[in-house]
Amino acid sequence: MERRYVESIFLNSPLPEDSYLHALPAVQALEGREKRLSFDADVTFLVGENGSGKSTLLEAIAVCCGFNAEGGTRNFNFSTRATHSRLCDYLTVARISYPKDGFFLRAESFYNVATNIDEMDESPSLGGNLIDSYGGVSLHKQSHGESFLALVQNRFGGHGLYLLDEPEAALSPTRQLTLLGEMHQLVRMQSQFIIATHSPILMAYPGARIYLLDETGIRLVHYQETEHYQMTRRFLDDPDRMFRYLFAEDGDT
Repeated sequence: MERRYVESIFLNSPLPEDSYLHALPAVQALEGREKRLSFDADVTFLVGENGSGKSTLLEAIAVCCGFNAEGGTRNFNFSTRATHSRLCDYLTVARISYPKDGFFLRAESFYNVATNIDEMDESPSLGGNLIDSYGGVSLHKQSHGESFLALVQNRFGGHGLYLLDEPEAALSPTRQLTLLGEMHQLVRMQSQFIIATHSPILMAYPGARIYLLDETGIRLVHYQETEHYQMTRRFLDDPDRMFRYLFAEDGDT
């Protein structure tokens, strides 16, 4: 896709010194236009340890693009609890074109999205039931993984910006491969994905950019350089050796 919906991001003003965001190296790395982070691939992954700031950054991008902080499309405006950070107040998202479709998925609040859909369908609408756009079956009446794939397969229509926060939380390895196939079809339909993930299966998507968020800031890495790939491969190559190391008691050699 030549003209991406999110081209780059940067902080347009310094963060407050007393903000916890100031303590995140990955956030500090974006201070100033000259430190902008570019999104020059159809699929971009944000990876890193828990607490590195990847979900915080993805949330801020989503809010700046008009999505509800708890997830959903740009038409969702529910709020169960205001817990999102104020990073969006300092972040500039540079865009060349605007998507026709879009969705912000948060694994931790997808239950709330499903509830909001059911609640809106309880009121009569000339446009029909909202759930019809999600496969016709209440997302609460499906497993977590089934409801998520129903969302991707029915609601994601292409020409869209799709921001996914740890989608693997709902999916078995087989279903993660299914998601990769669905993503590829959507990419061919002029879509862009930005995904925060720990999954070595998902981040193997061909041609994707992988940004590692760590104590040094943000840097572009190759798939084989990620700890996710290296640790998974070492474990699968010799699980017994890994167990001996993990379960060793003090004094063992």
